[in-house]
Amino acid sequence: MNEFRICDQCKGTNVKSLKSKLEALDPNAKIMIGCQNMCGIGRTKPFVIVNHIPVIANTEEELLEKVKTVIHTN
Repeated sequence: MNEFRICDQCKGTNVKSLKSKLEALDPNAKIMIGCQNMCGIGRTKPFVIVNHIPVIANTEEELLEKVKTVIHTN
């Protein structure tokens, strides 16, 4: 089972949008929302921690493409 961790404090991440898109990628994944201690990066860029691997991008669309790669290689 995949696990996604999203920060609800960082300004670089739109939690509602990202959560719904991650649910669409994997409806069975566990999604945890809360501080992920990545404040420096999260201030300006969207990120998600996928199965304990930080995934960072410049846009939400780019982030989702990277997430797809991570979940399909595990």
